[in-house]
Amino acid sequence: MFTPARRRCVSAIKNTRSSEISIPGFLLPAFQQQSSSFSTSSPCHSKIGSAPLSLPPDVNFNIVAAPVQKKGARVSRTQEGATIHIEGPLGKLSMPIPAYMNIVSDEAKRTYSLSILDQEERKQREMWGTCRAYLQNHILGVSEGHSAILRLVGVGYRATVEKTAVTKQPEYPGQEFVSLKVGYSHPIELGVPVGVKASTPQPTRILLEGVEKEVVKQFAAEIRAWRVPEPYKGKGIFVNDETIKLKAKKIK
Repeated sequence: MFTPARRRCVSAIKNTRSSEISIPGFLLPAFQQQSSSFSTSSPCHSKIGSAPLSLPPDVNFNIVAAPVQKKGARVSRTQEGATIHIEGPLGKLSMPIPAYMNIVSDEAKRTYSLSILDQEERKQREMWGTCRAYLQNHILGVSEGHSAILRLVGVGYRATVEKTAVTKQPEYPGQEFVSLKVGYSHPIELGVPVGVKASTPQPTRILLEGVEKEVVKQFAAEIRAWRVPEPYKGKGIFVNDETIKLKAKKIK
């Protein structure tokens, strides 16, 4: 639809002889009716999901097939398929993958590639890259491990790793606890999750190590939540290379 001003201009042009008036070339697109264009290109493939998984020499990658489904049964989005078992010098991890995902191995190059059944379905494309990223993290975890370093910045901020806790009960035998002194009237005690090793190389440093990246980073986030870095004095608990931009103090 033309606006009233453009509509009047077009009517005037139609009622005027072509020999009496001419429209500059740069104005012609404004008076032409634009037609809607639709894209017919196919969905993009997942660059992360299609990248092959490379195995170090000391890592074993085993695929346990899923139970055989009845012929003609429909594959649901939440149905689990094969289970991947990854074992290395630091431990072993398992991960189920959806039933619509396939794994092709190249034994000569020790690489594995993931593919999905229907590349037109958005959910399958999303999980394609997600599963590949999780498997890559597991391979790196059992071979080299994952770590997180937390820095305690503030006057009197300290951290220790204790065998016992006063405010918490152990969830499994031999569980250790991270004790934080970060400005509260009492120490904050947090139980170390299974598969994570905590140590304090310095009173203001906490080192977390483990084979499962998600568990290590989640525990680091739980510790950080007790003193989120604030932008005026720069105090708080920082994870890895985290920085914060300081703000100017408000002066009345």
